[in-house]
Amino acid sequence: MTAPISGADAPAPSAAATYAGTIPRLLATAAERDAGAIWLRTDEGTLTFGGAVAAVARTAESLQAAGARSGDLVMLTASTSPPYLLCWLGVTALGAVAVAVNPRSSAAELSGLIRQVEPRLLVTDAEAASVVAVARSAGAADGDRPRAAPFPPVLDVHQLIPADWNSPAAMAVAARSARLPVGAVGPDDLAVLIPTSGTTGRSKLVMQTHRAYAMAGEGFPFWLELTAADRMLTTLPLFHLNAPVYSVLGSLACGAGLVLAGRFSASAFLDIVRRHGATEFNAMGAMLEILMRQPERPDDADTPLRLCYTGPAPGRERQLEIERRFGLRLVVGYGLSESPYGLIWPHGSRPYGTLGAIRQHPYLGVINQARIVSDSGVVLGPGDTGELELRNPVLTPGYFGMPTETAAIMDGPWLRTGDLVTANADGTYTFVSRVKEVIRRRGENLSPLEVEEVLETHPAVLEAAVVGVPSELSEEEVKAFIVAAAGARPDFTELRAYVAERLAAFKVPRYWELIAELPRTPTARVAKHQLPTGSTPDEYDAEAAPASG
Repeated sequence: MTAPISGADAPAPSAAATYAGTIPRLLATAAERDAGAIWLRTDEGTLTFGGAVAAVARTAESLQAAGARSGDLVMLTASTSPPYLLCWLGVTALGAVAVAVNPRSSAAELSGLIRQVEPRLLVTDAEAASVVAVARSAGAADGDRPRAAPFPPVLDVHQLIPADWNSPAAMAVAARSARLPVGAVGPDDLAVLIPTSGTTGRSKLVMQTHRAYAMAGEGFPFWLELTAADRMLTTLPLFHLNAPVYSVLGSLACGAGLVLAGRFSASAFLDIVRRHGATEFNAMGAMLEILMRQPERPDDADTPLRLCYTGPAPGRERQLEIERRFGLRLVVGYGLSESPYGLIWPHGSRPYGTLGAIRQHPYLGVINQARIVSDSGVVLGPGDTGELELRNPVLTPGYFGMPTETAAIMDGPWLRTGDLVTANADGTYTFVSRVKEVIRRRGENLSPLEVEEVLETHPAVLEAAVVGVPSELSEEEVKAFIVAAAGARPDFTELRAYVAERLAAFKVPRYWELIAELPRTPTARVAKHQLPTGSTPDEYDAEAAPASG
């Protein structure tokens, strides 16, 4: 048996540093280090590290007054904004569990998730209030699916956070008496539930602990070689792992500034970078390719940016082209909600096309191991391809309320990532494909099954098979193969609108094709690998420009 491959570039354990262990302790330590330094920078104002402690402490008090207690689940329709960030920190400081959901979820998706987790409170804002109202009405009228608990109290996020959070003077005064409840939680307490994809049924909610978030926050600046002189920009959603763990907690861990900029806009991106002096940003999915498709300008590299964290790796020549145009360096890595400790390019190396080597903690030493395993469970060595498995102290405790699904991702103490990789002789790993049938589109994961289930409720559809197809912007596009119900002729424009009413926009298929029947395996499963690949004459592209004339 081949021994597990440990990470290169692992630091030696150090007794000099103090491991935070929890999210509130990470915030408190940052304020103790330099309370007056500006941490948060937004177009709505700034906030110092000390001011952040005061704002979060007051938010935690407001949540407690609203009925939240340690261990309660609090759902947030989380946009990337200062109010939601402060509320998320307040929830975790209180010892409650944050369930941050996509604010663009449909009412059906939101209602399904509320039924599943039964949150103590639901925190929203004006942008998502109408969807919340529809979800509440639908839940009250849904006689076929009785609710185990009533619809949770709904609070506006702006009523929970201090109205003067962006007043330096007010927060300086508040900081003198602020008491952040750092003792309310321990490292092994749950901090968050992460929906892996919105769904009208039961969603896989990844449970993660304070230990996982704190250790990943401490690790990220080390992996990227960031310091207190940096300003880390995020336009990524707060309902994923990347923004709250790597950018928010990473900035606290090293004392860097955090630039919070809302949704990604390619045309405005470099202006935001210049306006706030950002030196680093994280890119998911097609973000870099979308930036590259903007009209090139002679000052594209005239920004403070020096680093971008991304994954998977672009090809060598494309990476160098991106770096030349924007005057920065890409660092490639791999992590997942089930384990924020995955892979990273080791310091000083440029292993083009790979996901890097094993991530380690900056001062706890070697805590993370990886191996690749064949379909039959044999541990493989360099040069072989198999499923990547990880073993470390920040693996998820499992999927909330789903013991069977939890057991399926564990191989003893090892986490099955569901990703096929090739182990390289230098200790790096190259991504090959996904074992799981998950489509990655626009920076989001979606399950084909949930789209198929919605399609098959339409009277014109007998069966549907949804697959990921190549996209010119990297990641994937979504294609639906439709078998018509007897006597029906499905209209793809109507079907598309039907899905859009029930699911988030990124789940709505772009490509459509009518076929006589779905291919099957001998065990009657749909053989998606036998479906037509590439563009076909019968394919309908919903985003194609209409023919002229």
